[in-house]
Amino acid sequence: MLSPAARGHLAMLAFSALVAGSFSLGALAAPHISPAALTVARFALAGALVGAAAALTTGLPRSAWAAPWRYLVLGGLLAAYFVLMFEGLRTAAAVPAAAVFTLTPVMAAGFGWLVLRQRTTLRMALALLVGALGALWVIFRADLGLLMAFHIGRGEAIYFVGCIAHAIYAPMVPRLNRGEPAVVFTTGVMAAGFVLLVLWEWRDVAETDWAALPGIVWVCLVYVAVAASAMTFVLLQYAALRLPAAKVMAYTYLVPSWVILWEIALGHGAPPPAVLGGVVLTALALALLLKDETRSQSARERKTA
Repeated sequence: MLSPAARGHLAMLAFSALVAGSFSLGALAAPHISPAALTVARFALAGALVGAAAALTTGLPRSAWAAPWRYLVLGGLLAAYFVLMFEGLRTAAAVPAAAVFTLTPVMAAGFGWLVLRQRTTLRMALALLVGALGALWVIFRADLGLLMAFHIGRGEAIYFVGCIAHAIYAPMVPRLNRGEPAVVFTTGVMAAGFVLLVLWEWRDVAETDWAALPGIVWVCLVYVAVAASAMTFVLLQYAALRLPAAKVMAYTYLVPSWVILWEIALGHGAPPPAVLGGVVLTALALALLLKDETRSQSARERKTA
């Protein structure tokens, strides 16, 4: 039987694969719709799906809605992340955006220490470094010249601010969760995010001509709402309750590799064989993270299950 920590790692493996698709599809849809309008629709559809799942499984007990400010904090962080992601994808391509996303593990480790006093061990720090090198290898397609010429464009800079919000979110989940099941907690977070977005960006939503949107926008909306929101939100909540924040966010190092696979599937070309070296490095980083640390760490993880 898998340990709570192992189940958390599997959840994040699925999370990384599903998230990657939102970069490729989001880059195709971003020019045709306001980032705020797309995010509002995403939260509405995903929230309805997760809420229905919660009602049919664990139920939605009244006690889960105690201290609703918790959901507003987390919903605000996620709303900011997704709006800034789609705003960034208006000018940044999918793979460079994935490069920015790989900065979140280091930030999450820092916020994990500030919020939960979670410490990063030497082995975990090594894993973060190896994973970062592998991700850069993949992102720049094993081309040292491209790496040396790296510069942050407007889209990447905007998305970086969103990634800060995402990094804060990971340690805030166990900090604010009071024992609610993942689907119940996620329902509250998405409901709060939806309300905040409607209040803040209602004009963009009202001015969007939904009937005239091209098909790629609807494909993107359904995917990001079902696969990259409803499913990944639950997976992230589930994993964050069982793993330290740095380990949760370390799975972002797999996203560039998944994005390249998405780009190939969409007909945007395959990377050179040398890029596979980066994939090997990210796999090595995950192997370091999957290794049990100490008995005390395992004991703490079992208590959070």
